[in-house]
Amino acid sequence: MNPSPLRTMTETTPTALWNDSCTMSELAAAIGWGAVGATCNPVIALAAIRSDLPRWLGRIAEIAAEKPTLSESQIGWQVVEEVSVEAAKLLEPAFGEHAGRNGRLSMQTDPRLHRDAGALVEQAEHFASLAPNVIVKIPATSVGIEAIEEATARGVSINVTVSFTVSQAVEAGAAIQRGLDRRRAEGGDTASMGPVVTIMVGRLDDWMKTVVERDGIDIEPEHLEWAGVAAFKRAYGVFRERGYQARLLAAAYRNQLQWTELVGGDIVLSPPFAWQERFQASGYEPVARIDEPVDPDVVASLQTIPDFVRAYEVGGMTPREFDDFGATRVTLRQFLEADEALDHIVRDVLVPAP
Repeated sequence: MNPSPLRTMTETTPTALWNDSCTMSELAAAIGWGAVGATCNPVIALAAIRSDLPRWLGRIAEIAAEKPTLSESQIGWQVVEEVSVEAAKLLEPAFGEHAGRNGRLSMQTDPRLHRDAGALVEQAEHFASLAPNVIVKIPATSVGIEAIEEATARGVSINVTVSFTVSQAVEAGAAIQRGLDRRRAEGGDTASMGPVVTIMVGRLDDWMKTVVERDGIDIEPEHLEWAGVAAFKRAYGVFRERGYQARLLAAAYRNQLQWTELVGGDIVLSPPFAWQERFQASGYEPVARIDEPVDPDVVASLQTIPDFVRAYEVGGMTPREFDDFGATRVTLRQFLEADEALDHIVRDVLVPAP
């Protein structure tokens, strides 16, 4: 039995491991398994704050006393910044070792800014200034694609998020490439930048299951576990054909296939910590399978779902249609709800219940 499947993967293949959590204890353990990156989004930041709540409640009170004019949201986001910078320090050794390609902590732009490209770019530049190894998450929406190119051109390494489909990944990869080309043309450095394009593979599976149930589509249930894997593999082929500098990143895990079937490529796998624990306990010997196609019969079965066709085809959606894709709406709403939950934590400190 392999005692450390994840470390074996990182040592024997080009595939990088990042940790889908910025909780300090989880990140430290993941680094021990070979992780060279981590991520933070509103849901993850909320979990990190709740994992050490007495400390952060005290810090919220301090910030409120130091800056009495800040709003609840502004205080909450200062805490998110502090959580993120603290986690980024753990990754500094990997950042130096990998010359900026890994060793990064992903910070997500405020989802409440998702309709304003200029505000997203401004916040991306601010986050990138907090630590040298910060990478900034911007959603793959119509507005986000515009912001992704501009922020990249200004030297910000981007992690594309709220992304589930081949067309979103390809459009985002092209936007990053345009931004890199602009930056090089202006004499800026791009060699040390480490952009990635996330496909939230499990959230695509989730949406397919929702659609099948909603529309009464008859399909083998196990085929639905392959939707995200199939989309990722197809996008990976396109990225290699087009020579995009950005790497693909798989996130939002729901099953073991989203690990075993994606090993071997020059990509990033970013499972939540609980899934990493499962993978470590499995004793599985990682094998390079990224280039092995998904069973054509499974793909054909999935293609009976119209939304899977939109997700799987390279030109399946226009950027404007990204905004209305079901998984996009679900995910944005969850991120916005996490923002609201953080506001409530701050509110309970500023205005305690009687």
